[in-house]
Amino acid sequence: MNRLALRPLFACCLALIGTSYATDARARKTPATVIVQDAYADMRSGPGRGFPATYSVERDASIQLLRQRTDWIKVRTAAGREGWVHRSQLERTLTPGGAEVRLAGPLAEARTEHRWEVGLGTGDFGGANVIAVNGAYALNSNLLVRADVNHLLGSFSNGWLGTAGIAHVFMPAWRVSPLVGIGGGVLSISPKATLVRAEDRTDSTAYAAIGVRGFLSNRFLLQAEYRGYVVFTSRDENEEIDEWTVGFTYFF
Repeated sequence: MNRLALRPLFACCLALIGTSYATDARARKTPATVIVQDAYADMRSGPGRGFPATYSVERDASIQLLRQRTDWIKVRTAAGREGWVHRSQLERTLTPGGAEVRLAGPLAEARTEHRWEVGLGTGDFGGANVIAVNGAYALNSNLLVRADVNHLLGSFSNGWLGTAGIAHVFMPAWRVSPLVGIGGGVLSISPKATLVRAEDRTDSTAYAAIGVRGFLSNRFLLQAEYRGYVVFTSRDENEEIDEWTVGFTYFF
């Protein structure tokens, strides 16, 4: 992909990312009210056992179920306290009328409510094989801040590519959704031993990306992505390199 073709893609990514951050509006359902049946339910400050317990709800207390993130449910007590309770402590809750409340595993809402993503993938970077490790933090349901570390394995040289960037997911609640992104980083190349010794090189780089991601379950997704890189070399002309990757991502 030539440099002129990358410019409109960069501009499109910037416009979409700015729009997604400015117009983040998540639909909320009316909270359901339930009666706790376990001896107690620990409320934590966040959706995970690593967050401290801030309050314990006793049996027969009335709480509202606000939203769910994977196996954790945000609740509100009658006194207005809010916190996160693990699904296992709410499996025997009843409605105010005495009917049993069924709490399934992570809902499709987890696709938009999760915060962290980690992934592993493989692909091609300008003819070199790629082993990619990546992570992301969701600023909102559409906007991700991403970081990637790629190990490059070529016929004549090996290298490392570290990048950071942002991505816009068009339809995060859909089972399959397109995405675009931009970012930059550092590319380090180490030529393999030859008769003529070549020097190692480290250059800064920028990229524009387009891809698609599809949910395999409410915790795992498969993602394929193309990135067009511009490598800012110390020579008179910059390099342009295409990268294709596919990988699995776990989110929580």
